[in-house]
Amino acid sequence: MSGMVIPALIPPRAAAGNRRRGVSGTVRRLALAVPPEQAPALAADVVYGLSRIDMSGRVADRAVTSALGWTDGDFLTLTGAAGVVTIRRDPHGPAVLPPRHRIVIPARLRHRCGLLPGDPVLLAARPGQDTLTAYSLAVIDQALAAHIPFPRP
Repeated sequence: MSGMVIPALIPPRAAAGNRRRGVSGTVRRLALAVPPEQAPALAADVVYGLSRIDMSGRVADRAVTSALGWTDGDFLTLTGAAGVVTIRRDPHGPAVLPPRHRIVIPARLRHRCGLLPGDPVLLAARPGQDTLTAYSLAVIDQALAAHIPFPRP
C-alpha cells in the first residue's frame, strides 16, 4: 500500500500563509451565550429532603426532623389534603415521634390523601412554624407545570 495524500483534506499553502500574515478570510462568528435569568433563591427557612412511604406508612429524613429540633417522644398532629400531609409538633397530639424519627402516617390519612406505600414524597421542614409537610410528587408535578413551563426539545 502506497502512502497517498488526499488533497481535499489538506488546505492549500497559500491560504495557510495568508492567515499567518493577518489577511482575513471568511470567518463564521459563533453566537455568544446569553446569561440565564437569575434563578430564584432557596428560602432560608425551609429544609428539604426526599423520602419514600414504606409498607407501614412511615416517612423519614433525619436531617429534616433534626432541623426542626424535634426529639424522641414529641407529640405530633397530622392533617392532610389531596397529596399533602402536614405534621405539627403538638403537646396534645395523638402521635408520638419514635426514636428513629420515622413518622407514621396513619392508613386512614394516607388513603384520604391518595398516598400509597412506595410513593416518593418531598419533605419540607419549616422550623419557624414547627411543621413538616410531605408532598407527593404528583402535587410537585402539578405545581411545576402551573408555574414553570418545561423546556421544549
